[in-house]
Amino acid sequence: MGRLLTLMTGQWADIPLEELCPLVKKMGYDGVELATWGHIDVDKAASDMEYVKYVQGVLEKNGLKCYAIASHLIGQCVGDLWDPRLDGFAPANLAGKPDEIRKWAIEAMKNTARAAKNIGAKVVTGFMGSAVWKYFYSFPQTSEKMIEAAYQEQVDLWSPIFDVFDENGIKFALEVHPTEIAFDYYTTERLFKVFKNRPTLGLNFDPSHLIWQGVNPTIFLHDFIDKVYHVHMKDAYVNLDGKAGILGSHLTFGDTRRGWNFVSLGHGDVDFDKIIRELNAANYTGPLSVEWEDSGMDRIFGATEAAAFVRKCDFEPSKVAFDGALKNA
Repeated sequence: MGRLLTLMTGQWADIPLEELCPLVKKMGYDGVELATWGHIDVDKAASDMEYVKYVQGVLEKNGLKCYAIASHLIGQCVGDLWDPRLDGFAPANLAGKPDEIRKWAIEAMKNTARAAKNIGAKVVTGFMGSAVWKYFYSFPQTSEKMIEAAYQEQVDLWSPIFDVFDENGIKFALEVHPTEIAFDYYTTERLFKVFKNRPTLGLNFDPSHLIWQGVNPTIFLHDFIDKVYHVHMKDAYVNLDGKAGILGSHLTFGDTRRGWNFVSLGHGDVDFDKIIRELNAANYTGPLSVEWEDSGMDRIFGATEAAAFVRKCDFEPSKVAFDGALKNA
C-alpha cells in the first residue's frame, strides 16, 4: 500500500543520530520514530529552534523524516510506583528521589509535545506507568478500591499533560504493555472510559505484547481501531513446552527456555496479514514503525530483513470485487 516505513530508534540509542541515520536509510526505511533517550533532547527541542533545525538537517541529509517521538521511559516515570529501576530512566541526579523523578517526568512529557510540534511530528508514542501493575496477581488481595484509585491517579497525573498536547496539536499513543495501566483488552477499555474517551489519548498498536498474553491482536485492533494513532510492527513467539511459564521464569529475553520471546518480524506467531487487512479496512494511512527486538539475531541483519518483510506484507486493498466480472456482458 505504500505506507511509510519507519524505525523506532530506542533499541539503537547507543549509536549517535548522525551515525544512525545513514544506516537506517541503508536498511530500507523512510523515516524514524525518534526515541527521547539517545536521539532527541525534548527539553531543547521544545524551545531551541536551532537545535530543531540541526535534528531536521541530519534527517533530511539522509532522506528521512521524523513521524513520531517515542517517550516510553519518560512516560513510565510519570505514573509508575517508584523502585530503583526507574532511576535508570531519569536524570542521574534524581536517583532515589521518587517525587523529584515524577516532577521531572511530567514537565519532560509536556516538553515532548512541544518538541513534536517543532520537529513536525503529530504523534508521541509511549508508556504511562501504573500504580497497580505490581499488584496484578491478587495475593495479597488487590481490592477494587485500589484499582479504581490507580486509574483515577492516571487521570489526575496525565490530564494536565494532555492539555499541553492539545495546545500543540499532538496525540499521545499509548503502547498497551505489561507494567502499564492498560496492558490487555479490558484494561484498555477501562482506561478510555475513565478518561471519558478523550481524543488526545489513543494507541500505539503493538501486537507483540498481546499475543503472548493470549489476547488476539486482530480482535484488539478491530475493536479499538478508531483509537489507533500509530502502529508498531513487532513480532513474538510463544513456547509453552510444559516447562516454560508464561510469566518468563526470571529468564532474560532471548533465552530459548522462556515461554515466549520477542523475535524479528516474520519469525514469530503474529499474523501480520490479518493486521494489514484490518488497517486497510479502516483506511489507516499512518506509518508502520518497526520496533526491532530479537536477542538471538544480529540487529542490522534483522532490521534490514524486517524492512523488506513489511514492504512485502503491506499490500493495497482491492479496488474491485474479485467476483465483479462474473456476469454476462
